[in-house]
Amino acid sequence: MMHPRRILSLGMTAALLLPAAAWADPMNFKLLKNYSRATFKSDAPLETFVGNTAAEGIDGTLSVDPARPQEVRGNVKVDMNAVKTGIDKRDADMRSKAYLDTENEANRWVTFEIKGVEIAGALEPGKTVPAKVRGVLTVKQKPVERVVDATVTYIRLTPEQVEGQKRFGFTGDNIKVRAKFNTTFTDHGLQIPQLLFLKVSDDVQLETDLTFARN
Repeated sequence: MMHPRRILSLGMTAALLLPAAAWADPMNFKLLKNYSRATFKSDAPLETFVGNTAAEGIDGTLSVDPARPQEVRGNVKVDMNAVKTGIDKRDADMRSKAYLDTENEANRWVTFEIKGVEIAGALEPGKTVPAKVRGVLTVKQKPVERVVDATVTYIRLTPEQVEGQKRFGFTGDNIKVRAKFNTTFTDHGLQIPQLLFLKVSDDVQLETDLTFARN
């Protein structure tokens, strides 16, 4: 028979571990579209053109335990029909069958599936930390693995702050992710676009500024 003191000791240990176990459960976050953006840039001999998303053209989710952010999972997607470069004819060419072919629903969304993050330690409220995000970038149904340089900021709001910000979609737990990375047209099986009589660079630079709020 177990000694009463032993039973008491085990009970106290379990009680101390319960909050940690609860904290270890991943939190689910949704993208706040009005506070998020994604852009892409490509250079040509005569100009640099930049594509920008509209709020309705970006979406995403995260599942992350701030105590163990290395195990994050999530997905971000951009509707290429909602991306604008400032010239309607160029936008139409970009979406045409020769390039993205966005009339095909399977080609419409560019997606980045998050597989994990290299980051030092836990996320601390109010602190911005560097990270390397591992994931799969899919353009026109062609997936390519990428490691993305990013910064992550975990923002916790007090109940009073939430009351003032909830109409904008913010909650007690929020995460901001800023990232920059490169891909190429040819990596995704795309023809390199041509402006006038000159081809643009094969290299495409992508940048995101994403804000997530806990569900």
